[in-house]
Formats: sequence, C-alpha cells, structure tokens
Amino acid sequence: MSGDTDLIKLYSQRILALAADIPHAGRLKDPQVSLRKRAPLCGSTVTVDLDMADGRIARFGQDVKACALGQAAAALMGADILGRTKPEVEAARDALRAMLRDSGPAPGAPFHGYDVLEPARDYRNRHASILLSLEATAEAMAEAERATACA
Repeated sequence: MSGDTDLIKLYSQRILALAADIPHAGRLKDPQVSLRKRAPLCGSTVTVDLDMADGRIARFGQDVKACALGQAAAALMGADILGRTKPEVEAARDALRAMLRDSGPAPGAPFHGYDVLEPARDYRNRHASILLSLEATAEAMAEAERATACA
C-alpha cells in the first residue's frame, strides 16, 4: 500500500495540473533553430523551436511527448523561458539535475516551481524525462549561437 501512497505523492494534483497546461505548446513557423531530443530509457521526446535575439530567447515553442512528470517540467520551464539566456537555462538544467540526483535545492530565479518535482528523486527512471525540456532548450540555444557565429 505504501507504493500507492508514493505514486499519489509523485503524481500530485499540482503536477497533473502543470502537465495539462504547458506554456508555448506547439511548433513555431520558421524557427531559427529546431531540435528534437529523446530520452532513450522511457521514450519521451521534446521538440524545441526557438529564435534568439541579443543572446536571449525571443520566440519559443515546444512539442512535448512525455509522462506527466516530463510534461510538468516542460510547463515549469515554458512559464519562464522567454527572455532567458543560455547560461540561465544551463544553470536551471544543472540545478534540476542536482536536485534529482544529489538532493540539491530546486532551480532558483528566474525559474520557479521545480520543487514540486522533488518526490521524483527516488524514481531515477523518470529523471531523463524531467530533464528533457531544459536539456533540449540548452542544446537548441547552443546550436543557435553556433549558427550566428558562422554567419
């Protein structure tokens, strides 16, 4: 029975609400960069479309095919993603990874709300899905920087 209680805590109403309302859901028309990333263990995928201007995300779209935890993480990121720099996204990604793997603190400003995912620490098989949106976004931003440098 404790397994059922753990799952109820893991899939809280807050996580399910976030998963149901992902900001910037959908693809952009003619993005500067489009990147698809897949978590091999669970099969979750995130496709990120973005435009950068002056080193910041100017336009953003995401197509998320993931479990509720991955969707919730994408929703949290999407709520704060516009105007972010690559170092900010990378810091949030690294903090989220440390929160899940090393019981570190949740990512801080400018990203908020990731503490709702703390119960997932004990579910290592879910970590890749939770990290997917931030990882894909950081990689897409790096690709945009490379394209700009070569132009």
